[in-house]
Amino acid sequence: MAHSLASPAQNTGLQRHWLGAAFLFIAAFINMLDTTIINLALPAIQTEFSASHSALQWTLVIYVLTFAAGLLPFGRFGDVFGRRRLFLAGLFGFLAASSVCGFAPTVEALILARFFQGLAASMMMPQVLAILHESFPEEEKAKAIGLFGMVTALGAMAGPLLGGFLISADLLGLGWRMIFLINLPFGLVALAGAYAVLPNRSGDRNQAVDWLGAALFAIAAVALLYPIIEGRALGWPLWLIGLLGLSAANAVALWRLQHRRAAKGQSQILPVSLLANGRFLTRVGTVTLMFAGIAGPIVVLAIVLQFGLELSPARAGIVLAAHPLSVMIASIVSSRMGSRNLQRRVVLGIGSLLVGMVALQFTIAEAASIPMIWAPLILVGAGIGTATVAVYQLVLREVPHVEAGAGSGTLQAFQQIGIALGIALVGQVFFLALGDAPDAGSYVDALKTALWVPIGIFAGLCLISLKPGAMEGSHAAS
Repeated sequence: MAHSLASPAQNTGLQRHWLGAAFLFIAAFINMLDTTIINLALPAIQTEFSASHSALQWTLVIYVLTFAAGLLPFGRFGDVFGRRRLFLAGLFGFLAASSVCGFAPTVEALILARFFQGLAASMMMPQVLAILHESFPEEEKAKAIGLFGMVTALGAMAGPLLGGFLISADLLGLGWRMIFLINLPFGLVALAGAYAVLPNRSGDRNQAVDWLGAALFAIAAVALLYPIIEGRALGWPLWLIGLLGLSAANAVALWRLQHRRAAKGQSQILPVSLLANGRFLTRVGTVTLMFAGIAGPIVVLAIVLQFGLELSPARAGIVLAAHPLSVMIASIVSSRMGSRNLQRRVVLGIGSLLVGMVALQFTIAEAASIPMIWAPLILVGAGIGTATVAVYQLVLREVPHVEAGAGSGTLQAFQQIGIALGIALVGQVFFLALGDAPDAGSYVDALKTALWVPIGIFAGLCLISLKPGAMEGSHAAS
């Protein structure tokens, strides 16, 4: 008689997959927590260290730069040296750097610790998606990726709320330092659990590491992001323009190097098989533009809520929490749909992003209560949650398991580049429209002007996605 129930061995294997995923998700949570929790601590850091505005900027910028620059190289290194090994090393480094941040004696020491924290995060995070991609069967993969999106959204939502509580509570007299030390209990659980549970698969060490390719990518990323982040503050001197040229030159050199190494049968930091895959490149481009369109408005909105609408930091945090909460719920719903109708879900998500941004333009000036601002933010969050789960699946289905680290690293690297580009572009439009002596109403007007940037991005993505065959994959489910 046939039985539909899985055998104990099969159940144990599946439970091990999910247990391992739980520890991966804890690491992803504290990484996302750290990207948002620091914003509320900047005034306290400035007071304690008598830090300049430039130094405060660098506590944020250095993390983004090192994280984005290291994602692709470390993703590929995971393919070569083993993903479990790279994940554990990255998580250990992240916790060590968090400890140094928490006890930093000077702002310079804090900036240096944030550099190593971003570097460690770039070692850790590509392995998360890569391990999920190789460990889960196709029918379970969508759920795992959806939960990954939910956990990162939860980290983004918890950052401002938890940061405000920790700073106000002044636990153990440590003040703002607790925002970094809070990583330790979570991280140590993830480190011990991952060490015990994750499969210890060896990498492909038969191929030499593409160290030159890694260096070219890192230089290209930093030379692109640094001018965009600092350009407005520095007045766009000629040497910053030169850095943009250096970024382009390094990108061309990297492209040629990868093809030369492929012709010789050597490993590539960005596999030529992915560079030649039009669907992969189109979908990574979609992710980049999606996050460019969402990151800038959320950062600028935090300023407008406090200076334009004169909300307290606590009330502003409650308003902004509607966005990641909506992302989390939409990610859960989307993940339950598995791999069905992926392209339709991408179009639906981008459409929701477009409608949400247009609605924000109309409601922000008239908003007299928190619920009036929640409505467009819920639409925006639902859009990014729905589209991200689907487009991640579309990207990763183009990546062979042997190149999962490189594919995951590429996806997350360009997502971070999109975030940096969006913050820089929307920020420049916003501050240009704001002027030098703004009043409360000027903040709202400047936001309405800056919102044309994401509206244009999402309108363009809608048109591209609606084009027949624009992102169709080789699988009927899409």
